Amino acid sequence: MIEVSEERFEELVSEALDSLPPEFASHFENVAVMVENGSLDSPLLGLYQGVPLTKRTLGYTGVTPDRITIFRLPILARSSTEAEVKEQVRRTVLHEVGHYFGIGDRRLRELGW
Repeated sequence: MIEVSEERFEELVSEALDSLPPEFASHFENVAVMVENGSLDSPLLGLYQGVPLTKRTLGYTGVTPDRITIFRLPILARSSTEAEVKEQVRRTVLHEVGHYFGIGDRRLRELGW
């Protein structure tokens, strides 16, 4: 396990979000992206909570933001270099953003996310 400061980890999450292609970034709104420590032994690297775009109806108004949580410690536990952390953060962010767009786990795995 490598040690990456909370500040640096948050920078990596921001960089991953900034790397979203413009056609996706322009539709990514009302989402709070959080970093939490999580648990070292958890298999969960990230979590999307909300209503995917593909499930929203005309009555979808006045709701609280969707939430994406990226778990720092499980990602660090699976990494031995900062480059590995950066790549895993990017994959995890893309995976959770994929859920926001309504893409299921099976298809995300096929895409390498």
